[in-house]
Amino acid sequence: MRSKLFLIVFALLASSTVAVAQTDVGLSLYGAFSGRTDANGVGVSPANSAGGIIELRHLANPIFGFEGTYSYNRANERYSSVLAIACPTPPTPCPPTAASVRANAHEITLDWVPSVKLANLRPFGVLGVGALFDVPRSGQTSVPTKTSTKAVYVYGAGLDWGVVPHFGVRFQYRGNLYKTPDVTGLFTSLDKFRHTAEPMIGIYFSL
Repeated sequence: MRSKLFLIVFALLASSTVAVAQTDVGLSLYGAFSGRTDANGVGVSPANSAGGIIELRHLANPIFGFEGTYSYNRANERYSSVLAIACPTPPTPCPPTAASVRANAHEITLDWVPSVKLANLRPFGVLGVGALFDVPRSGQTSVPTKTSTKAVYVYGAGLDWGVVPHFGVRFQYRGNLYKTPDVTGLFTSLDKFRHTAEPMIGIYFSL
């Protein structure tokens, strides 16, 4: 009797695992909202911006799911001195008190995605790690610039809504935690974490 019950439970679990398996490509638009960072006498104010993300996701069962992502958005930074700067005697020029750098942010991540399928809905979570590349735009001759590469830690949650077979709408929130980018040598580097909130809406195609 127990062996038969075990076989029935095993068959149900196996069938449900097959039912929830999904591989898809997702495309979403998002807003990137970051707070100001202050440290070492320097304040950095990032500009809010819009961006896009592409996700290649495979969900084998409710526990085993993963994805690879690439995202892009503008990442302009404004640096300012929060401490008084003494101006040297001429002809030595005074050090700058503020500077702006126009940059683009490229992010690549690998994420764990637990999920559960409920009819045509699939709530999911996101937890991952990756790399964030802030690349200054060309033509900024008045400001010395450099590319910044930082590790990024990702968390979030969302909901897939299957509209028709192999196509659906994706609602998602992702949070990024990383060290403040250092894209100019005019100011002291900030060894301090920054948080970026990214609410998203997009679509996905099941393969």
